[in-house]
Amino acid sequence: MKVLTTEQIRMADEYTILNEPISPAGLMERAAGALTGWVNSHFPGPVTIRIFAGPGNNGGDGKVMARLLAQEGREVHLHTLQTDAELPEISPDDLVVDAIFGSGLNREPDGIMAACIDLINRSGATVISVDIPSGLFGESNGNNSYKHVVRADITLTLEMPKLSLFLPENQLYTGDWHVIPIALHPVFLAAADTPWHYMTMSDCRPWIKKRKKFGHKGIYGHALLICGSKGKAGAAVLSAEACIHTGCGLTTLHLPDGLDPILQSAVPEAMTLVDPDPLKWTSVPDVAPYQAIGAGPGIGTHPETGNALSELIRINTKPIVLDADALNLIAQNPDLLAQIPKNSILTPHPGEFRRLFGDYPDDYSRMENLRGIASKLGLVIVLKGAHTAVAGPDGTIWFNTTGNPGMATGGSGDVLTGMVTSLLAQGYEPFTAARLAVYIHGTAGDIAARLHGEEALVARDIIACIGQAFIRIKSESI
Repeated sequence: MKVLTTEQIRMADEYTILNEPISPAGLMERAAGALTGWVNSHFPGPVTIRIFAGPGNNGGDGKVMARLLAQEGREVHLHTLQTDAELPEISPDDLVVDAIFGSGLNREPDGIMAACIDLINRSGATVISVDIPSGLFGESNGNNSYKHVVRADITLTLEMPKLSLFLPENQLYTGDWHVIPIALHPVFLAAADTPWHYMTMSDCRPWIKKRKKFGHKGIYGHALLICGSKGKAGAAVLSAEACIHTGCGLTTLHLPDGLDPILQSAVPEAMTLVDPDPLKWTSVPDVAPYQAIGAGPGIGTHPETGNALSELIRINTKPIVLDADALNLIAQNPDLLAQIPKNSILTPHPGEFRRLFGDYPDDYSRMENLRGIASKLGLVIVLKGAHTAVAGPDGTIWFNTTGNPGMATGGSGDVLTGMVTSLLAQGYEPFTAARLAVYIHGTAGDIAARLHGEEALVARDIIACIGQAFIRIKSESI
């Protein structure tokens, strides 16, 4: 699904008004009705609702919400903010609806608006922000001091999420966000051009290839994983198991000789090629038999391993998945970046990304540079995080919407490497392979968290739930 800029959303409103057609008041009524329905559904009990309405369209939504809630017998107090307004007392037991500013704000609040935001933040009440927390800008917040920004528990964002909701620097303010459809005109939305997208189940479902009734292991790809070193055999085990569980026909691991007995026992479905060194990766196998190669989990950063990685990149012409220590080795030898085969997939976490490409003043700048780097190098770059951003060679970024904090555990990234490599070996286009693997990985993590709890979740739980994740995405029945 597309993520449009605040200016595009303004244009979508105008297009809808002119071409549906519907009056501005009618569109506001529709939005407020959808917001009111969500509030009634999720907060049905007796509670004092305080709606703070600003001067613009966001405030208009809040005012209509107040009328609709009152008509349904809810105890609601509407506070319209004027320069001379007296601010009310807010009880921690109240439900606050923040409709002060919308996503089009481009300057920091001051005066009574800033005072109201500060009051809301001090109140201890549950806070629902309409469209975006007041004081937060819709895209870049590089010039925002964040001095007066509502800290929402819930954000009800209209029609589609705003870009700033995906950025880590804003997590203190956005809370849990939910998209509230308001039926903006589909013709405008379909034609709108944007580099920003977020993945939904309906996006990902068509990407999954149907298995053939008379298929055999030979047609589902042969993946080579180069993983592990002394003390890090687990990374190889996790990557291999994830690769197999994601549907690859054959999986081979190249690993140090000393780790071979562990892998033969832990992952009997995988084959192994042993490096002559007992402790680390030092030699490059023949890569011709494999449809995809994944390298990096647990390989360490020994200079001989760096030489082997350089040789692999030099001789291999197929897209390759590079993660973990492979990325750290490339950061030590940046000239390798230009030699990586086009459409290869890099999967850095923020620290690895910083070592590879430098730091940026804010998360929006990082995302813009991520787009430019992926396009310039012709690579797919998976910047891992709460809303993992998958950047393609076409200059677009797709944010993930699955996953949970329980997945912040050792080995989770190794699992993703195995999954991406598996899909690549099965013939998925690289950008699709990366996006689909990220979505399935997060879905499996969500299922695992439901079964075990976020605190107890480990990487192997994610692997165990990959099958259920496929079923959920294909059928929505789990």
